[in-house]
Amino acid sequence: MNLRYDTLYIGGEWVRPATDRTINPVNASTEEPLGHVPEATEADVDRAVAAARAAFDAPSGWASWEPARRADVMDRLADVMERRADEFAARVSAQNGMPVAIAGLLETAYPTMILRFYAKLAREAVFEDTREGLFGGPIQVRRVPIGVVAAIAPWNFPQALAMFKIAPAMATGCTLVLKPSPETVLDSYLLAEAMEEAGVPAGVINIVPGGREAGAYLVAHPAVDKVAFTGSTPAGRAIAETCGRLLRPVTLELGGKSATIVLDDADLDLSKIGEGLFTATLLSNGQTCFLGTRVLAPRSRYEEVVDALTVFASSLTVGDAADPATQIGPMATASHRQRVESYIAKGRAEGARLTTGGGRPVGLDQGWFVEPTVFADVDNSAVIAQEEIFGPVLALIPYDDDDDAVRIANDSDFGLGGTVWTSDPERGAAVAHRVRTGTIGVNRYVPDPAAPFGGFKDSGIGRELGPEGLLAYQQYQTVYR
Repeated sequence: MNLRYDTLYIGGEWVRPATDRTINPVNASTEEPLGHVPEATEADVDRAVAAARAAFDAPSGWASWEPARRADVMDRLADVMERRADEFAARVSAQNGMPVAIAGLLETAYPTMILRFYAKLAREAVFEDTREGLFGGPIQVRRVPIGVVAAIAPWNFPQALAMFKIAPAMATGCTLVLKPSPETVLDSYLLAEAMEEAGVPAGVINIVPGGREAGAYLVAHPAVDKVAFTGSTPAGRAIAETCGRLLRPVTLELGGKSATIVLDDADLDLSKIGEGLFTATLLSNGQTCFLGTRVLAPRSRYEEVVDALTVFASSLTVGDAADPATQIGPMATASHRQRVESYIAKGRAEGARLTTGGGRPVGLDQGWFVEPTVFADVDNSAVIAQEEIFGPVLALIPYDDDDDAVRIANDSDFGLGGTVWTSDPERGAAVAHRVRTGTIGVNRYVPDPAAPFGGFKDSGIGRELGPEGLLAYQQYQTVYR
């Protein structure tokens, strides 16, 4: 893969960038160059916002289209993306180390599922109603599109998390400027090609690859009406400060340090729970915000849980992300591997018991690999229990009873995901209801497009997905008649 792009997709056209600066992605598994794309400057962001503004404000623009007509465009885009699914999966996998088998599901099938879900909602949703006023006379209450959206997607699930924003925004009649992460830019060009082929009108979606400077400029741009961001909590705080000063609506899906609560009646047969446990704890090399990397185990079965998790982690296949057999690929960048390794060193220094992993896999000298790692005997106040590592590292914490488990689960600055593992689903649901988190599963966890996704506390503001996700891209207008 040696992809060279010399233009930016703005206003439905491929235009020359303002400067010759480039972003040069590298294969996370081999450390080989993958190509280059232009790095957007402030002038490029200005052009992209202007194109989105024109597409929204025009009398016959995107916002004026009937929802069903917008839905037809969205379905066509999903069709094109499905035809090019293998290309999407290969590009994402090469850039961020996501195993290609996982990318084939979560970076291809999942984004198109979201597109079709919101296309269906666009056809079915009621965007206005008329009610009788208390002072007499009818009142028309309209849900109108909010306007131009600055959408900032991270590198870990670049297509899925971009679609969290693109699909509801398109359904409601908003236009967007998408800024992908510099670590994952090649797939955004494939998305642009798909939009062009599907006939997405000019200016509805514009793409400006860039780093923090371009993102900060986009967030504060005077012609932007709303910001939707997925990324780290520190970056989210900075964006929230800007949006607060500008009184600009913002959706923030941020970090997590979720709890995997193993109840004392849980079935630990890995042949039965292994796949679900993997999705809930180590999906995509641990580079996933909602993962339950704090594993809470009852003291009555503690060593049994430790043994099961140790076998589970050590049995996973580590290798090149392009290999369909790989379950754990590399970290996305060399600097990120250093970050993960620094947390493993902190776990050792804090006295936690390392039961497996902790180093670099033997025989994988190229690529930014880290062994799946399990620490036992972790106190919930430890750094590795409180801070988001964003790698394949699990911290096992003992608890006394259900009340103690809930207390420990809630003793976190974050509240994004989590799971409860039990042979009694009703008991599991009762425990889940007490955990202060935006999403949680009983014996399974996958964010479903049909339901709202987002977090409590430092995990963010607002919700994406579900019918509720439309509301973030709309505002109410009341007309007294």
